[in-house]
Amino acid sequence: MSQVLYLGHPSSLEHDPGPHPERPARITAIERELDREGWPGLDREDSSAASRAQLEAVHRAAHVDSIERLSAQGGGTIDADTATSAGSYRAALHAAGGAVELAARLLSGEHERGISAHRPPGHHAEAGAAMGFCLFNNVAVAARDALDRGAAERVLILDWDIHHGNGTNDIFHDSDQVLYVSIHGWPLYPGSGPFEDRGAGPGEGYTINLPVAHGTGDDVYASLVEHVVVPVAREYRPDLILVSAGFDAHRADPLAAGAVTEMGFVAMTRSLHRLAAELGVGLGLVLEGGYDLGALAASVAVVLRELVKPPPDSGWEVARHPAASAVRGRLAERWSALARS
Repeated sequence: MSQVLYLGHPSSLEHDPGPHPERPARITAIERELDREGWPGLDREDSSAASRAQLEAVHRAAHVDSIERLSAQGGGTIDADTATSAGSYRAALHAAGGAVELAARLLSGEHERGISAHRPPGHHAEAGAAMGFCLFNNVAVAARDALDRGAAERVLILDWDIHHGNGTNDIFHDSDQVLYVSIHGWPLYPGSGPFEDRGAGPGEGYTINLPVAHGTGDDVYASLVEHVVVPVAREYRPDLILVSAGFDAHRADPLAAGAVTEMGFVAMTRSLHRLAAELGVGLGLVLEGGYDLGALAASVAVVLRELVKPPPDSGWEVARHPAASAVRGRLAERWSALARS
């Protein structure tokens, strides 16, 4: 077994939006489950905070200022879903910084796999606005930093949170340096991410939105990753694979109507693990949603157990679901790997 990097920070418990599904107990539940298991194969470390320059490479300065100011005032409500407390700015700095550090350490070769397990989550945060429980877009800040430093030329971001990552989608909408793929429930908050949105300008074709119906479970999710995301990624040749790892597609989650189980998250991770090993690149998960504490903790634990193992060999297979075959047919003109049987 090889060590998997686990980055967290106590400040994640200081972001307290009040009675809210995105609550400090999410991190506590994950860490209690890992305590119970003894953190096998995990290199547990505290993260660094993101710098202003790293944040402002993605977010407008006025937005960063507004989060800092609101926290300094003791916190307050941003919108119907999003609030801050006195500790929110510090927590958000470490949530973004943890993702940045994870990407940097994967790209340096210090670790091959890892997770940034912080809150608040990030994928709804836009360049100029917080929304959907998210203050800064953690995975976008990490990808942008890796690209700006020249540590990577191309980054794959797979977002399997059940809510579409509108912020990440929009931040990289016109870029070919990031291939953004989202598997998300439809119709569902925030109402973005139709299949037809495939990016624009130099980024046309580098956004792949895969909306799925309520009640979609393991077979479809696993098949979309293995038979759509993996072949496209082979063609794209990323230098780094990041996952916006929300666990709210779980069948027990109270905020959506997914039907994924822990084994579905394992199957997706297994496909990505094998892909990363094949390409010789790092694989990093950045925590997003997941609001049933038991399901969240169990799902994170099994995914990390999967990453500690060696990648699966060629004998492991995922059945191709008709949903994946349909998507392949619609995307084959842009991605030649999908035209092959």
